[in-house]
Amino acid sequence: MPTLSFEGETHAEIVIKVRRWLASLDGEDESTLSAVEAIEQGAELTKDALRIIASAAPGPVAQSDLLKGLTNMGYKATDATKEALVGGLDSIEEATGGSVVRQVQKAGRRAAYEMNATIARQLLKSLRGG
Repeated sequence: MPTLSFEGETHAEIVIKVRRWLASLDGEDESTLSAVEAIEQGAELTKDALRIIASAAPGPVAQSDLLKGLTNMGYKATDATKEALVGGLDSIEEATGGSVVRQVQKAGRRAAYEMNATIARQLLKSLRGG
């Protein structure tokens, strides 16, 4: 029988991953994320990267209190940044009725496309060895 599982350290992380998966099934365009959703996904991506880096360390290093402490600090810093950004966006949205956030989202999509193209070029260059 087929199974599906999601990993996360908190309920919120699992909910985000389940929503992402459900959106992919429904054929929803994930490029239409709200600013808050983008921030939350970025935070989860950062925490996933921290988890991967920590798990890639050699056994004794991975089990050290130093690495565990640094990873935990990374999680806390990521969560604090996410909360500050979301709080700031909420304040701006309340003050402007949401118009500023919509304008920034449009500009952000254009910037993300340009950034992605730049990153793709750099990746191709490094893969080609030059």
